[in-house]
Amino acid sequence: MTTPRGSRRRFLFATTALIGLVGTATARTIEGLPWTSNEVYPPAEARPGPWRFFTPEEGAAIEAIVDRLVPADELGPGGKEAGCAVFIDRQLAGPYGRCEGMYMQGPFPASPLPTQGFQSSVTFAEAYRRGLAGLAAHVASNFGGKKVPQLSGEELDRLLTAMEKREINTPEFNASSFFDLVHNNTMEGFFADPIYGGNKDMAGWKLLGFPGTRYDFRDVIARPNTRYILPPVSLLGRPEWNPGGRS
Repeated sequence: MTTPRGSRRRFLFATTALIGLVGTATARTIEGLPWTSNEVYPPAEARPGPWRFFTPEEGAAIEAIVDRLVPADELGPGGKEAGCAVFIDRQLAGPYGRCEGMYMQGPFPASPLPTQGFQSSVTFAEAYRRGLAGLAAHVASNFGGKKVPQLSGEELDRLLTAMEKREINTPEFNASSFFDLVHNNTMEGFFADPIYGGNKDMAGWKLLGFPGTRYDFRDVIARPNTRYILPPVSLLGRPEWNPGGRS
């Protein structure tokens, strides 16, 4: 605090007096306040549409991969339908893909510890571009000239398992690092807020029973040990709150 000594003394005196007054006041609940979702500094909504980072061939490959990492079943949609590929594309086209805010100057250790976090001069966008090119070359050489989307589910599962187990790493194609990157981003896309392009219809949150960004729990907090059954809420709100909006 840089206020003069006298001003500071007056401030402390006034604060003490206010605390004394508050102690004698009675509390009341104010209801019915107007509220609009994302009224202040909302993130930009990522909507389905043309690829912004991927080429059409790259996008098709990522869609095939995310649909095997999160396969559709009786509990919900697969990764493609849930928008995981759209989420990754939009992230790579923005600050995440450029690694903004990350230290990129080095020197970088050859074998960084897990606690050291991101250690590379290669941006995530470039890592995807190189990784997808290496994956396409590997598939063409080992699966009869096929492309990634042309692989059967069993073939793609076998390929992804080999990548995860570090069985097909080469100096030209670090398959395990690329797998880790895509796997992590797929999980993020499946469970992130729908405003970022994935988790369509809040499928990931419904799977977990996660309430989302609901701003007020007064209607349930007074009923402990009762199952929470309200639908999840995203940063976009819910359709019934925003005319013309989407869940």
